[in-house]
Amino acid sequence: MAMENKKEPECSNAEMVGAVRTLIVVLTVIGIGAALGLPWYGVYRQGLRGEAELARAKANRQIAVQEAEAKKESARMLAEAEVERAKGVAQGNKIIGDSLHGNEAYLRYLWIQGLHEGANPQVVYIPTEAGLPILEAGRIPNMRTRPATSPRDNADRGAPRKGESDD
Repeated sequence: MAMENKKEPECSNAEMVGAVRTLIVVLTVIGIGAALGLPWYGVYRQGLRGEAELARAKANRQIAVQEAEAKKESARMLAEAEVERAKGVAQGNKIIGDSLHGNEAYLRYLWIQGLHEGANPQVVYIPTEAGLPILEAGRIPNMRTRPATSPRDNADRGAPRKGESDD
């Protein structure tokens, strides 16, 4: 095997200087372009950010408006439901009121049953001629449960004191 000598092509100094000059010119143009273009790019980028923030703000406002409209609609429907419920209660009250007219004996029976089943059977309301109960009866203290605790209490009740005679 014979070894072949391969020689690389040689560049002349003039070609080398020309390539370096071209490289310097290209790098200078790129540097000047970057120096002039970067501020413009910054302005362009800020404009894009501003547009993005504006779009985000509009979307948030639309969401807030839709939520407010939903709350308003909900409140309106709840109010309508409350009106319908009140109408039903009013009709029920009218039916009950109409059925109670002229049924004095039944109402008296219900009153007596209520006295037997009531929570406080010691309080009794007695109707008067005007049909109104006497409400002062519940204010009288219960005298049956008060024990005599001293001789003086017995004296107040008419019992003789110690050392006194009945004469």
